[in-house]
Amino acid sequence: MSLRSKRYKEAAKLVEPGKLYSIEDGVKLLKQMPVTKFDSAIELHARLGIDVKQANQLVRGSVNLPHGAGKKIRIAVFCSDDKTKEAKAAGAQVVGGEELIKDIQSTKKCDFDIAIATPEMMKLLAPIAKILGQKGLMPNPKTETITPHAGEAVKKLIAGKVGFKADDTGNVHMAVGRLSFEESKLTDNIKAFVDVLKRTRPAAAKGTYFRSVTLTSSMGPAIRVNVI
Repeated sequence: MSLRSKRYKEAAKLVEPGKLYSIEDGVKLLKQMPVTKFDSAIELHARLGIDVKQANQLVRGSVNLPHGAGKKIRIAVFCSDDKTKEAKAAGAQVVGGEELIKDIQSTKKCDFDIAIATPEMMKLLAPIAKILGQKGLMPNPKTETITPHAGEAVKKLIAGKVGFKADDTGNVHMAVGRLSFEESKLTDNIKAFVDVLKRTRPAAAKGTYFRSVTLTSSMGPAIRVNVI
């Protein structure tokens, strides 16, 4: 017995099997599908031609989505006392230094979605590095979350800057907006992300880089799109 919902089945009928859609047509098709009761996230999933076992083929970075992802995020900043005011004024919800680190070490809880650290704080994060790492929250220079300009970094994240990293199977997943977004805004966000993925292609990666790229809405069918 099929476990797919009626809404999913109706949406799947709109997708032509085997067809490779343009980004614009893929977005248009998403808009034509039966909607959920909530504002569905629109996600891009890219299967990349990389060998994740090779250190020189890791794909990781950040992208400034022109219109944001439509999700409110909680930002933590690890910084010295003299920079807390700047971080809070920029919009960070969790700000602190050694006391914040001790609290996380004690509770093993991270009440935030992304973490920024000033360079001088990195050595102090050692006691909670495993906790942050397991949750994908460890600040990293490649995602520009280690910076002396914490306030500026917070503002960029609020404006739509998002980090990404290929998983253990060479796939990258990114929320690129919400179904309520205008088609043009979704298209802009998708193209911005694809452009960054192209620029972060490892020099050591051989053969086809984009093995497949699909767009989906929450609990919806995949739409294959051409990004070449």
